[in-house]
Amino acid sequence: MSKQSADGVPVQDYPTATTVSEFEHNLGQVRANIAAAAARAGRDPSDVRLLPVSKTVPEERIRLAVAAGCHELGENKVQEAKRKAEELADLGVAWSVIGHLQTNKARDVAAFAAEFQALDSARVAAALDRRLQAAGRSLDVYVQVNTSAEPQKYGLAPEEVEAFLRELPNYAALRVRGLMTLAIFSRDVPAVRACFTRLRDLRDRIRDTDPELVGDGGLSMGMSGDYEVAVEEGATCVRVGQAVFGARATADGDYWPGAAGIADGA
Repeated sequence: MSKQSADGVPVQDYPTATTVSEFEHNLGQVRANIAAAAARAGRDPSDVRLLPVSKTVPEERIRLAVAAGCHELGENKVQEAKRKAEELADLGVAWSVIGHLQTNKARDVAAFAAEFQALDSARVAAALDRRLQAAGRSLDVYVQVNTSAEPQKYGLAPEEVEAFLRELPNYAALRVRGLMTLAIFSRDVPAVRACFTRLRDLRDRIRDTDPELVGDGGLSMGMSGDYEVAVEEGATCVRVGQAVFGARATADGDYWPGAAGIADGA
């Protein structure tokens, strides 16, 4: 279990992993925390997928992480993800793009990514579908939802999601796997939990209406500072960076809008 501060927020110093054994330790700790959170919620921990997030991590350390058991990795920025996918092609890593995508980067994502977790517009869906069709590929996608209602964050408003999902069958190369969100970056655990609860409730309502709209009904939510809460609220994928790789020097605001100085971005 993570240590808890007086206000209930998990406290971690996120030591940097520089050996295979240190990565194995960090991964083991995260998986143990996932299992404990799942047990508290009466869930099977095997239903929760751990997606390690390697943003800002140099290639030599990623090789150590892969040797420790990381065979899929998440990246926020397409340019960084593309470079790593090319330089680490020998490792057979499945790359997940989890950050906002501009349409002019759709070609790159279509070329290397196994998954895209931040779909939030028909323009991006159309651009990805066109590039994927040309490449003869398909792509797993999650629809990003702004459950915190923060104007600086990407993602659809919850009330817009069902209509957007109904458009996606027009893009045959996209396979909808579920919904994704970033909780509010706050030490207020109930406020963080409410973001996750909103995503789960939204998924449940849409699934009750038309289960095919949300595909597998996955919920990608939770990062290093809040993934245990996310698991308690139904996460099927947690995106964990610093708790696996160690603290990063780059400000999270460079990767997640509105995140700088408040909480770790993954």
